[in-house]
Amino acid sequence: MITISLDGHTLTPSEVMRIASGDAMVEVSKDALARVESARSVVERILSNDETVYGINTGFGALVHQRISPDDLTQLQINLIRSHATAIGELMSKESVRAMMAVRINSLAKGNSGVHPDVLTQIVNFLNFDITPAIPRIGSLGASGDLAPLSHMALALIGEGEVLTQDGSTEPTEAQLRQHGLIPLELRAKDGLSLINGTSQMCSFLTLSEQRLSNLMVYADMVLCTSIEARQASVTPADERVHNARPHQGQLAISQRIRTLLANSPIMASHADCDQVQDAYSFRCAPQVHGAVYERYSALQTTLNIELNSATDNPLVFPDHANPGPHEVVSQGNFHGEVLALTADSMSAAAFELASISERRIDQMLDPARSGLPAFLAKDSGLESGLMIVQYVAGASLSELHGHAAPRSIFSTSTSAGQEDHVSMGATATWNLLQATSRLAEVLACELVVACEALELNPIEPSPYVSALKQRVRTIVQPLSGDRSTSSDLIAVAGELLDSKWLARIEAEVGRLNR
Repeated sequence: MITISLDGHTLTPSEVMRIASGDAMVEVSKDALARVESARSVVERILSNDETVYGINTGFGALVHQRISPDDLTQLQINLIRSHATAIGELMSKESVRAMMAVRINSLAKGNSGVHPDVLTQIVNFLNFDITPAIPRIGSLGASGDLAPLSHMALALIGEGEVLTQDGSTEPTEAQLRQHGLIPLELRAKDGLSLINGTSQMCSFLTLSEQRLSNLMVYADMVLCTSIEARQASVTPADERVHNARPHQGQLAISQRIRTLLANSPIMASHADCDQVQDAYSFRCAPQVHGAVYERYSALQTTLNIELNSATDNPLVFPDHANPGPHEVVSQGNFHGEVLALTADSMSAAAFELASISERRIDQMLDPARSGLPAFLAKDSGLESGLMIVQYVAGASLSELHGHAAPRSIFSTSTSAGQEDHVSMGATATWNLLQATSRLAEVLACELVVACEALELNPIEPSPYVSALKQRVRTIVQPLSGDRSTSSDLIAVAGELLDSKWLARIEAEVGRLNR
């Protein structure tokens, strides 16, 4: 098993996922620890000089003007964690909690938080010993950080609260600490605030979404091309000249991918000179629609890679040992998740569009008046319904996606007696996107099952890429030999589209696709 070194600067979404899935151990780099210790020395100087600094020896939020005595600083941090551990709803998945913890370590590792190094050590031990705090999902407003969910994480670090067991139930944290020979974390000044005042839950959900989308963006084009082959639509709308004339980067990338996916297709060659003038928009305009979605995804990647390597708590510490003073600690708003909320909302709307055009292609293939294929691809139309209801299912998932496309970031509420008077709803927006990815996979699965069935009616082989994808589908979905339930088929295919295994095997066999 590999060890991923967290240094505050180089963490990638794929590394977060390896940590989240338990495929990697973690450590904090030596350089990062040196920065952490340097920032901590600033906090210690403030305490020794009895200076008044928010987050170190004051109350929190609207209680900022309350000075806390030195004797109560440890209790202040404990009280903060206990009082803020108020999240509700279903428990976060083990994967999402581990991702959140990895993100939190990396943020603290930048060396701008002023935490004691023991804080990082405790989270590292939790990950490496596979101790996962039980964290209810709902409670963050996406500003002042993900306070409530992260407080449940911190509660476990200090030996309180609950953690997940192997069977998915919960048990008191202290039981697993004893099992692994660990002791509760002793919180010092600022430690508790730095643990909970950050965008780690938002980043966790956005990372999980990005990793799913990294597969779905490619699968969506492969499914499109499977439908193009099945419907015997034209590849000419992907002509390079067309997209050079309107050179949006998404269009250029997707049109190139379509050309690659449909290269050397006997089906395409068989009707190259047909009298079909133009295809429906769902086929002809796919490079423009898929391309626009791809640009939103690229923007998501850029935002996420920055956020994963950012310091997001308050206040931040910028050590200046040659000139120490109040300027070393800055109260600011890096905990505000607006950039994540807007990014997630935009991607959720884009996911709806990708699913919407997919559902339209399903309709095109199932309607005999437009497809030239048997009605609903039934073997004995009338007696059998074939794949009629698959479009209904796609429409139902699309309807849910329509709800997910509604932005979450446009809602704000004032909290903490007006001190925190604008919030992002970033946790809600990123969670919403994660759910949207599942619905998108379902619609694409419906299109893929329909397209593969339509291909069964053509004795000519499709392109190598389409053929390889169809072969994977056929390992879990058999061609129709009469009416049957296709529920399990659709669920299984949707699950595969959220994963990269099929894609990796296809690219190994046929060739790497452009990203």
